Amino acid sequence: MMREIDAEQVVNVRTVPLRSPFRFPGGKTWLVPRIRQWMSAWRDSHGGRPAEFIEAFAGGAIVGLTVAFEGLADHVVATDIDDDIASVWQTILDEDTEVNARWLAGEIMTFEPTRMCVEELLSRNPRDRRDLAFRTLVRNRVNRGGIMAPGAGMLRRGEAGKGLRSRWYPETLARRILAIADARELIEFRHEDGLRVIREYQARDDVVFFIDPPYTTGSKQTGRRLYAYSNVDHDALFEVMGSVAGDFVMTYSNTDGAQSLAERHGFETLVAPMKNTHHARSTELVIGRDLHWVRHTASP
Repeated sequence: MMREIDAEQVVNVRTVPLRSPFRFPGGKTWLVPRIRQWMSAWRDSHGGRPAEFIEAFAGGAIVGLTVAFEGLADHVVATDIDDDIASVWQTILDEDTEVNARWLAGEIMTFEPTRMCVEELLSRNPRDRRDLAFRTLVRNRVNRGGIMAPGAGMLRRGEAGKGLRSRWYPETLARRILAIADARELIEFRHEDGLRVIREYQARDDVVFFIDPPYTTGSKQTGRRLYAYSNVDHDALFEVMGSVAGDFVMTYSNTDGAQSLAERHGFETLVAPMKNTHHARSTELVIGRDLHWVRHTASP
């Protein structure tokens, strides 16, 4: 069954706290109010919070960070297989975070994002994991749209003609990094395939899952252009989500391929309005076993 969220309920992302140091195409800031609704409904029906919130294919992990910072679950596990993305989360959250997270924040505060400095940084091999983490954040910030897939290009004019500096907010980035480090007891990062981690927790009914895989269903194959690791077995993913004991929400590009997979497995779908990075309205598909918790929906 497909329903459509009221088109007037497009989320103003400026009202949502931004906690991730990353910027990515397809970011899930617009979904944060819906996640709060979902967790509130789960708490009401189960008499407490989920023991674990699993964000597979985490990327910038805006959903998992929201759940952790707002106390919507007891613990958050974020996973990502990408080596570069993993280096950032491991540097912020590992056991030496008091040293490494502060080092990373310090490097960001002192870096001059001129084209010469950026090109010199990106041309050299990282010395260690935290050096890779710094390099990754710089690349994410100076590339167009935050795209880090091979071949992605750097900003030219940027916002208001500021070029590479237009997305470089050192104080904000440092503050976010240190805040995440301070919450490390609530958040675990695992450098693993998301599907494997889902299977690990699939028998537990006190666990909920948020799934936002790279978009590679349908004819456009957008994920190959946007993400370094875009080869996801979507059939296997839908199959395992049909067998998990806990609740879940998945988000996909609103394509015939995603709709077909959801219908084949008997999942509910909602078409959700959003605004992309160019402030143009578009829609995404929200998929779940039971989406009754979504308010402001049109009649089926």
